[in-house]
This record gives sequence, structure tokens and C-alpha cells, in this order.
Amino acid sequence: MQEFLLQNYLWLKALHLIAVISWMAGLLYLPRLFAYHAGENIQATRAALSVMEKRLLKIIMNPAMIATWVLGLLMIWANPSVFEQGWMHAKLTCVILLSVLHMVFGRWRKTLEHGENTKSPKFYKLWNEAPTILMIVIVIMVIVKPF
Repeated sequence: MQEFLLQNYLWLKALHLIAVISWMAGLLYLPRLFAYHAGENIQATRAALSVMEKRLLKIIMNPAMIATWVLGLLMIWANPSVFEQGWMHAKLTCVILLSVLHMVFGRWRKTLEHGENTKSPKFYKLWNEAPTILMIVIVIMVIVKPF
């Protein structure tokens, strides 16, 4: 299996990157939807935003996160020596934090859906920056490999 993965490593990498881009798109957009939702007073608009949030999470973000993890772990399995490098540990720490943030966003979505939100639009706009910061660190770790 490892030989097959090594022979197709560039395909794994390409598919991994596609999954990451899809996941990040959702992580960057969902908190913005939350901000709109939290600031909306019209019930019909809040209901429409709830549908958008749920579909984004369930149809795009969840599968993209799973694909990101599976493909990333397959790449590590194909080339386990990469796991010995410090930058990979920093990258994986950030990916774990992104995964936790994904789950937190899922919890916030349910809170908004049930009309139990106590947070302001500004709160969600600030949290919109967290995935960006983690993404920047991840890209620097992967491209620059500073340690």
C-alpha cells in the first residue's frame, strides 16, 4: 500500500489541497453567515440563514474536513519521515486547532438555529479571523519549513 501511495503521491497532494481549499472556504464563510444571522431581526431571513449555515457545514465543510484529514494522513503514511520534522508538528497542531474550531462553529450554528444566541455580530466577525491566522501559519510551515 505504501508503494502505491508513493507512486501516486502528487495525486494525493493535489486532492489534499483541493479538500483544504474547500474546507477553508467554509471556515471563512460560516462565521460571516453567523454575523448576519446574529444581527437579523426578520424571522424569515434568520430561517434562510439557518438553512445556508446547515448546508454549508453538512454538505461542504464536513466532507472537506474529513477528506483533508484522510488524504493528509495517507501522505504521512506514504512518507513517514516527514513526521520527524518540526514544521510538520506545528502544522498538525494548527490543523487540530482548525478541527476544534470547526466543531465550535458547528455548536454555534445549532445555537443560532434554536434562537438561543447571546453573541453579537461583532463577536462572529472577530472569530472569522481565527481560521485565517491558522491558515497563514499552516502555509508558512508547509512552504517555508522554518524548522
